[in-house]
Amino acid sequence: MDLNDIRVQIDALDNEMVALMKKRLDLAMEVAKVKKEQNLPIVNTARERAIINRLTEGEEDELAGYIKILYTTMFDLSRSHQAGYIYQNSVIGDSIRKALEETPKVFPKSATVACQGIEGANSTAACEKMFERPSIVYFNTFDGVFSAVEKGLCEYGILPIENSLHGSVIANYDLMNQHHFYITNSVKLKINHCLLAKPGTKKEEIKTIYSHEQALGQCSEMLKAMDVKVIPCENTAVAAKMVAQSTEKGVAAISSKQCAGLYGLAVLEENTQNNENNYTKFICISKKLEIYPGAKKISLMMTLPHKPGALYEMIAKFSALGINLTKLESRPIPNKDFEFMFYFDLDVSVYDAAVYNLFAQLEHSAEEFEFMGCYTEV
Repeated sequence: MDLNDIRVQIDALDNEMVALMKKRLDLAMEVAKVKKEQNLPIVNTARERAIINRLTEGEEDELAGYIKILYTTMFDLSRSHQAGYIYQNSVIGDSIRKALEETPKVFPKSATVACQGIEGANSTAACEKMFERPSIVYFNTFDGVFSAVEKGLCEYGILPIENSLHGSVIANYDLMNQHHFYITNSVKLKINHCLLAKPGTKKEEIKTIYSHEQALGQCSEMLKAMDVKVIPCENTAVAAKMVAQSTEKGVAAISSKQCAGLYGLAVLEENTQNNENNYTKFICISKKLEIYPGAKKISLMMTLPHKPGALYEMIAKFSALGINLTKLESRPIPNKDFEFMFYFDLDVSVYDAAVYNLFAQLEHSAEEFEFMGCYTEV
């Protein structure tokens, strides 16, 4: 038997398997109708386990493993198929439809925007990439940015949320969860750190370096090679200003080249970060849910049941609906032992019907579920 003959037989089996799968999904829908009438849960772990045990009984371990993988996937598809019928209403889905109707068709060119830090901060550059004519109000802390938006002092806020070298800004994820704000836009900004000091200062004379903790982490290799004291501060621009105003000798800042010009400092070294591929993702937050045309990224926060397979079952929902998961990160829940909050980024549009199916499922299966926004990433 040659290769073509084998493939003909495989194709015939594939056709039979697809036909059988359709019949199985039809029967799964009949089960869903009964479950909805009797208010029964979609997931029946004992039933699924019994099926796998029956089908693998007497089989060799290798084949038994393949059968388990195949039917675990089949169960995921069946649950998703049933959920589309049982969970037809979604509070989040209704909120999204309302936002799509009420959000302007073009992202605003001007607005009052809250940023953390001072003039020259990277948040300023991110803000100016999102808004053509922003009125920027600066605050000392990230919490201050949230408070300004909460109280209506500013329409939007700009926050760093993730760096390609140093990871997520966990404090801002926690604040997003605390305030229940939404992401309306985002931008990835290339970060080129510089070592700045007063004119005439030499690198070997530096004894103290100021910067934000994220920037210090991104430049850790340079700092290891220098015998210096490292002092974290609120912002890289604040660090530059502190050095400019300091009366001490041998102080420097890790900041931007723009801040050198703003605060009259000299650039002792450029591109001090560990890797050239250094990007920070900034988000634009709003108290109101706004979804602008072209938005194709969704961020979610969920707390899952503390049981084996809970995370796998959640990821399987994305897979079953053909949704691409681009980020998964866990965060311990304060005062709860070994329980975690999960953050997800999805590449999908809210115009996709699968999204509404997903949200309906999540509202009934996650212990806590927060829709953080649908937005464009530049």
